[in-house]
Amino acid sequence: MDQIPQSAELNSNDKLWAALSWLPVTPLWPILAIVALLMEDKKTRPFIRYNAVVSIVTGLILIPITIVTLGCGGFLYLVFFYWAYQAYQGQRVKIPVVSDWATKQGWA
Repeated sequence: MDQIPQSAELNSNDKLWAALSWLPVTPLWPILAIVALLMEDKKTRPFIRYNAVVSIVTGLILIPITIVTLGCGGFLYLVFFYWAYQAYQGQRVKIPVVSDWATKQGWA
């Protein structure tokens, strides 16, 4: 995981919103990530935008896995709590293939 330098650019509010983007609070988990992307003052912050976009893309990838495995893949959502913790610590969450793909698309 890449450590983002602790500077004036990354504040505690950024870390909090990035972590909230990862929390699977309900089956409708992407609500907080989408809210972070829609709020005018949050969507321009690169750390929040990166985590919100990667969280949404990762969740959308896990939905078919959960359906195919008849719900057993739902346990994979538990790793979202670990990624939320990493985001709150100011680390850039890197998920193989997914993070790079979302970045190359220009979304994150």
